Amino acid sequence: METLAADLRTMVRTPLTDAHVERLRALGREVEVPAGTTFVQLGQPMDRFHYLLEGEVEAVDSVTGGRYGDGATLGPGQFVGEIGFLTGANSMLAMRTVQDSRLLVVDREPMLECMSQVPEMSDIIVTVMAARRRRLIESNDASLTLIGMDRDRDIRAIAAFAARNRIPFRTLDVGDGEAGEIAEVCSIAKHEPAVLFGKDRVVADPTPRKVAALFGLDLDLDEAVVHDVLIVGGGPGGIAAAVYAGAEGLSALVVEDATIGGQAGTSSRIENYMGFPTGISGGDLCWRGEVQAMKFGTRFAVPRRAASIERLSGGAFCVTLDDGVRTCARAVVIATGVQYRRLPLDRLEELEGAGIYYAATEIEARFCRGTDAVIVGGGNSAGQAAMYLSRHARCTHLLVRGDSLADSMSSYLSERLGADPGIRVRFGTEIASLEGRDHLEEVRLKGDGVEAGDDRIDTRATFIMVGAAPNTGWISDLVRTDDKGFVLTGEPVGSDSPFATSCPGVFAVGDVRAGSVKRVASAVGEGSVVISRVWDHVQTVLRSQDSRG
Repeated sequence: METLAADLRTMVRTPLTDAHVERLRALGREVEVPAGTTFVQLGQPMDRFHYLLEGEVEAVDSVTGGRYGDGATLGPGQFVGEIGFLTGANSMLAMRTVQDSRLLVVDREPMLECMSQVPEMSDIIVTVMAARRRRLIESNDASLTLIGMDRDRDIRAIAAFAARNRIPFRTLDVGDGEAGEIAEVCSIAKHEPAVLFGKDRVVADPTPRKVAALFGLDLDLDEAVVHDVLIVGGGPGGIAAAVYAGAEGLSALVVEDATIGGQAGTSSRIENYMGFPTGISGGDLCWRGEVQAMKFGTRFAVPRRAASIERLSGGAFCVTLDDGVRTCARAVVIATGVQYRRLPLDRLEELEGAGIYYAATEIEARFCRGTDAVIVGGGNSAGQAAMYLSRHARCTHLLVRGDSLADSMSSYLSERLGADPGIRVRFGTEIASLEGRDHLEEVRLKGDGVEAGDDRIDTRATFIMVGAAPNTGWISDLVRTDDKGFVLTGEPVGSDSPFATSCPGVFAVGDVRAGSVKRVASAVGEGSVVISRVWDHVQTVLRSQDSRG
C-alpha cells in the first residue's frame, strides 16, 4: 500500500485501519463500477462516502475532461471527497474509474454519525479532505472560471467572495486566447467578462449568491426545522460558538452574509494570536475553525443576511433572511460584528470595487501593482493592511487623522510601519476628494499634515478602514442597544451572564457587544464561553415543552 496520498504527494498518508473499514462495512454497501464510469458528477451533492476496495479512480479536470492534476490516481485503501462532504456541499470535481473497481459506499448521514463516534477515523478523513481543498485552491485547474476580473467590478466581487470562502477558481483576462476559445464554444461575446462553471456552463448575470448555489453553500432552509441555536455572523466569535455548540451536541446553524471569518477573515496577517508565533492570516485561522465546527455537525449558510428577528409564542425565535426565507431556533447568538464606516465623500459608492476597497487580501493586492496604495485608518487592521500591501504597491500611504498611533494600534505594529521604507505614515491627513472616471485614479488630501504641493496621490487602490458601525439594524427592538447601536449585555440589562441580552435566549459575542474588547482572541473566547449559557437555555426550553406535552 502506498505511503503517500496519491493526490497530495507531500502529505504522509495514514490509512483507515481494518477496524475502521469494518465499521464502514456495517453501514454501507459494496458497489461494482466498470472502468470509465463517472460515479461522482461535477456539482453533484456529496451525499455519499466512497472508499476504494479494489481498482483505480481519477479526478476529472473540469475544463479538459482529462485527468486532473499531476496524473495521480486513487487506489485501494483510499477514499474520495474533500471537506465539503461534511456539510453536503456540491462536488468540486467529477470522479471516474480508471479500471473496473469495487467501492464501499456509505450514505453521508450515517457516515457523519460514525465519524462522531470514532474520532481517530474522523481525524484521518478530515485531515485528508481539508488538504484536498487546499490543493484545489492552490491549483489553477478549478471548475470555476472568472473572465475579466481586472476589468469588471462584479467579477471582482465574485472573486473576493470565492477567495474568502475557500472556493477554488481560476482567472482569465478577456484578451487571453483561451478566453476567446471559451467565447466561441459557449456562444458568448468575445472580450466581455463572464463566469463559467465546468467546461461550458455560463452563469448568467453572475452574483456571489449564484456561485454559492453552484457549490452547495447556499443551503435550503426549512422553517419547520427548529435548531437548538442559530448563530448570526461568521466571524471569530460566531465560529468559536459554532465549534463549541457542535461539540456539545447542539444542532447549530451559522448564517453569514458575506464571508466566513468576517472582518478578521480579511486580515492578511495576525501576529498576536496565541499559538502562531510566525503569524497567521485571518482567513486561514477562521477556515480552521470552520472545518472544526463542520466536523462536529454545525452547518454554515453563505451568503445569507439576517433581515429581522421575532420571538414566537412558544419561546423560540425566527430570523427572516434577506430573501424572505425564515429559519428558527430555540436560542440565538448575535455575532454580526462591525463594519468599516463609509467616508462622507462624493462618488465613494460609485467607485467601490473600482479602486475603493474595505479589505486587503490577495484579491485586492493584485490591483496595487504598479500604483501607490492608500489606506485610511489608524487601527490594527489598517496597520496589517499596510504591511501586506507594501509588498505589492510602489508605495503605501497610511493616512491617519490624528497625530499618533499610540492609542489605536499595537506598538509592535506601529514600530514596523515606521521601519518599513515602502510605507509612508501621514498624520493629520484625510481624503478630500476622489478623482477618476470609471475607476479611481487619484485622491486629493487635506489636513494639518498636508504640505504644499503634496496634496494628491496617484492611486488605483484606496482602502477604507476607519471606525466601526455595529451590524445590528436587523434586530429591531428585540434586544436593547446603546446609543451607538452595540448590543447591551450582562449587568446593564440585569443579567448575571456577560453575554446575555435583555431578551432571554438571545446572546451577543464579539465586536457587536457593547463594552467588548475588539480583538480576535477576545471574540473567540466569548464565542466559546457563551455556549454553556446557550445550553442551559435550550435545556430549559425543552423541559418546558416536555411538561406541556
